[in-house]
Amino acid sequence: MAKGIRDKVAIIGMGCSRFGERWDAGPDDLMLEAFQECIQDAGIAKTDIQAGWMGVFFDEQSVGKSALPLSMALRLPNIPVTRVENLCATGTEALRGAVYAVAAGACDIAIAMGVEKLKDTGFGGLPERTKGTFEDLWLPQNTAPGGFAQLGAAYAARTRTDMADLKRAMAHISVKSHANGALNPKAHLRNPITEQQVLDARMVAYPLGLFDCAGVSDGAACAIVTTPEIAKSLGKHNPVTVKALQLAPSNGVELAHGSWDGSYTLTTRIAAKRAYEEAGIKDPRAELSLIEVHDCFSVTELVVMEDLGLSPEGGAVADVMDGFFDRDGKIPCQIDGGLKCFGHPIGATGLRMVYEIYLQLQGRAGERQLPDPRFGLTHNLGGLPNRNITSVAIIGRLEG
Repeated sequence: MAKGIRDKVAIIGMGCSRFGERWDAGPDDLMLEAFQECIQDAGIAKTDIQAGWMGVFFDEQSVGKSALPLSMALRLPNIPVTRVENLCATGTEALRGAVYAVAAGACDIAIAMGVEKLKDTGFGGLPERTKGTFEDLWLPQNTAPGGFAQLGAAYAARTRTDMADLKRAMAHISVKSHANGALNPKAHLRNPITEQQVLDARMVAYPLGLFDCAGVSDGAACAIVTTPEIAKSLGKHNPVTVKALQLAPSNGVELAHGSWDGSYTLTTRIAAKRAYEEAGIKDPRAELSLIEVHDCFSVTELVVMEDLGLSPEGGAVADVMDGFFDRDGKIPCQIDGGLKCFGHPIGATGLRMVYEIYLQLQGRAGERQLPDPRFGLTHNLGGLPNRNITSVAIIGRLEG
């Protein structure tokens, strides 16, 4: 019987580029920027790395086909490299490949890299014309703001939440994330905003206004992983380990069956349940120290608080307004600024989230540092509410 990967893999180094409109850098430059921090943090030689995974979504706009750009940009020693893509879970998918390889004993040390270079394309949003014939047939003219706006409306209808109250909670989320991002030198957007600015901003897709939407940016992040035994031999005592890493894709039910009412993200609930079981977490609301969730839109963050089991059904608005997920709340959410302030270079986002958890667990987050965090969770939701892929990772210090 499968026993999972809890504490079988340690993260010994991480790096993250500065995110933003990086007109000064190509994808190779961004990967190098993240890698140089990562390899120095790990304290190993490049020749010690035995396999690599690269996550990139818009390959034609970023690096092209295959994982050769990873091998060539980093001058890796002719080791196996693999390119992966799984919508907005792409960065975490690269990490999953590296983690599973080490856990399986296929290699001792592996690297996961996520990168995306979007700004040079000239698009104001994500630079895509099609995701293939399936979506052209079933989801014509669909947009991310439109899809998640419907999630917000459905949530309000099911929970009987007044739309004005929902909008205020969404505004609180955006204000909170901008306040956190202002403390992060690697974030794209670093200006604090006010609740009134959010509420007065032009509408994008009701109830989503301009400040309810994440931006578009360039960036890269990477991780080097190994076994806890090797980590300790490198002098990394009580290393940060992967407690759980779960993935749940839609199977078509949400898109085509009336059993789903459009007010929650089904795959988040499934992936979270599996991750908590793998990590041995019984009460996530009490046990998690901080979270990084997929705040592509402010309403997405609000809804997934319930899907992750952190707020009771219908209770997310109250928790948000009570400050439960604020910097000084019980479970700080997006302590680094989140997608709201980093933007969403798709291949890099999942690893960027893990990077913040990793720093926090080691007490290295500077002005953002939280007191004595124990477990952190990252969540990616790729696609739309009715057809998506969710990844959930739980990271913590190795105990004992």
